[in-house]
Amino acid sequence: MQSCESSGDSADDPLSRGLRRRGQPRVVVIGAGLAGLAAAKALLEHGFTDVTVLEASSRIGGRVQSVNLGHATFELGATWIHGSHGNPVYHLAEANGLLEETTDGERSVGRISLYSKNGVACYLTNHGQRVPKDVVEEFSDLYNEVYNMTQEFFRHGKPVNAESQNSVGVFTREEVRNRIRADPDDPEATKRLKLAMIQQYLKVESCESSSHSMDEVSLSAFGEWTEIPGAHHIIPSGFMRVVELLAKGIPAHVIQLGKPVRCIHWDQASARARGPEIEPRAEGDHNHDSGEGGQAGEGPRGSGPDEDERWPVMVECEDCEVVPADHVIVTVSLGVLKRQYPSFFRPGLPTEKVAAIHRLGIGTTDKIFLEFEEPFWGAECNSLQFVWEDEAESCTLTYPPELWYRKICGFDVLYPPERYGHVLSGWICGEEALVMERCDDEAVAEVCTEMLRQFTGNPNIPKPRRILRSAWGSNPYFRGSYSYTQVGSSGADVEKLAKPLPYTESSKSALGSATKQQPGHLLPSKGPEQSLHPDRGCRKPMQVLFSGEATHRKYYSTTHGALLSGQREAARLIEMYRDLFQQGP
Repeated sequence: MQSCESSGDSADDPLSRGLRRRGQPRVVVIGAGLAGLAAAKALLEHGFTDVTVLEASSRIGGRVQSVNLGHATFELGATWIHGSHGNPVYHLAEANGLLEETTDGERSVGRISLYSKNGVACYLTNHGQRVPKDVVEEFSDLYNEVYNMTQEFFRHGKPVNAESQNSVGVFTREEVRNRIRADPDDPEATKRLKLAMIQQYLKVESCESSSHSMDEVSLSAFGEWTEIPGAHHIIPSGFMRVVELLAKGIPAHVIQLGKPVRCIHWDQASARARGPEIEPRAEGDHNHDSGEGGQAGEGPRGSGPDEDERWPVMVECEDCEVVPADHVIVTVSLGVLKRQYPSFFRPGLPTEKVAAIHRLGIGTTDKIFLEFEEPFWGAECNSLQFVWEDEAESCTLTYPPELWYRKICGFDVLYPPERYGHVLSGWICGEEALVMERCDDEAVAEVCTEMLRQFTGNPNIPKPRRILRSAWGSNPYFRGSYSYTQVGSSGADVEKLAKPLPYTESSKSALGSATKQQPGHLLPSKGPEQSLHPDRGCRKPMQVLFSGEATHRKYYSTTHGALLSGQREAARLIEMYRDLFQQGP
């Protein structure tokens, strides 16, 4: 048997042969959100010169979207920097003066409300009555105690009983209900009010988790998500400033906007052994037609280049351009993967990666901003929380389409008013958010105004003068807001999602250290991914790499998780080509 113990510089190594002809490895990054920009920036800073970022939409930023209205900036997407100690997003913002105007009301050291912390939350019933402050405080203490219990199942290996159905929502609802009913001091009316508040709190929790319902969130995995210590912060000038800082220094030609990808043709060496496959054509030529009836995954074919210069990966775009590459970093959302993975990869994904895509969850959390001429809420009020008294015995957070508005958990008051004006920020999640997205602005504003009148008991509240809202669920380039560990999934599925293709034994053994990346250790001097075939020493390079918030086991659903995942995948390639860049041209 032939020995292949020589290094990647061997003349018999097709990868090295092609690289010597082309000079540099070509890397294509799919997506210009935080993960994609972080990956591209790290590669360029470490000597890679042939990097292309393909962004489907007309803007960079991904699920960060700051909108300027008048003198204020509103966040349709990411709002908070979660934690400061070692958080790369916080350090980037702080080092560039983005937090200098952040007020005390825009910092929080505890569990945050969905937007503002300044003032007092006003819990209102659908009968127009305010829940007494002492009842709110008693219920909040009870709920938070049970919430802390949900963290123990993962962190302390506590077994999950069958009654909970391994669901955060089922466990929380039953545990809180049992304690309320067993309290000998509360009158029945107070108990009914507290029982109704359970659903309101679970709606808030569902918005924070971006799940349709907390019933769908895994109890055994819930505690693995890790909070970075330190205060949470809002960026007054907009979270897009962080995106702009990441994009700064990336040459304009690197990022191509309006460039959706149809299919990634990987493992081309094996494909050529099976028969003709897609071949690259001149970049920038958009006139080649794939023909009538062309299916996803079937692209233009042409006379291929010399065998030595055939590429491991071909990225086929929707405009029929084919971009050849040595490596592709895929940063698309889990929602897009769920919808498109069968046609997005040729050959198809390995079974275990497909299973991980199915098991992990992603939902929609939307915001509804309402601007009023004058505030109708008190100066001390930081939010209006909606408690439906008829939901005291409810066991579901699912509503028929015509009652979609019942999923709105409340409206936060944006502070300070000198910056934002008189604006409320409503929150809705799940399938009901998708129904809301299909309504027009006038209809949503009307429904929200009626709810505010009903819950405040004030029939004279005027309609808002302006409405602004997000639509992450129906956006074809996102298909949701961010990921969560669904019942039946675990952190192991996050690792499987993050695993590069093609699989090697070394990628399987090293994956854990890659996905458990710590803040502050962004580009290790020795990458976790080995580039040599385990038993022969032949180079078997990673072709398709995966990043994005859903691929970070500890920090999924966060902006720092997205940024770190992009740097993690860049680090794999930087380590792979360390010798090449040390040798120089």
